[in-house]
Amino acid sequence: MNQRPADANARLDALEMRIAHQDQMIAELNDVITQQWRKIDALERQGAHLREQFQNIGAQRDAPDQKPPHY
Repeated sequence: MNQRPADANARLDALEMRIAHQDQMIAELNDVITQQWRKIDALERQGAHLREQFQNIGAQRDAPDQKPPHY
């Protein structure tokens, strides 16, 4: 398998370009995943807050009706 130096250099250049492209793609995907995790965390906090509000409303609703103090 004797390759000419020009062929070997061309293959090496192609591999280096491919690796550089993959490194860039990995960095971009990492940024997207990081943004998604931030959004998921914010949505989870919002969901927990809404559940808490809903439970508080439910507890108030279940309380017996009381006459106003002027009765």
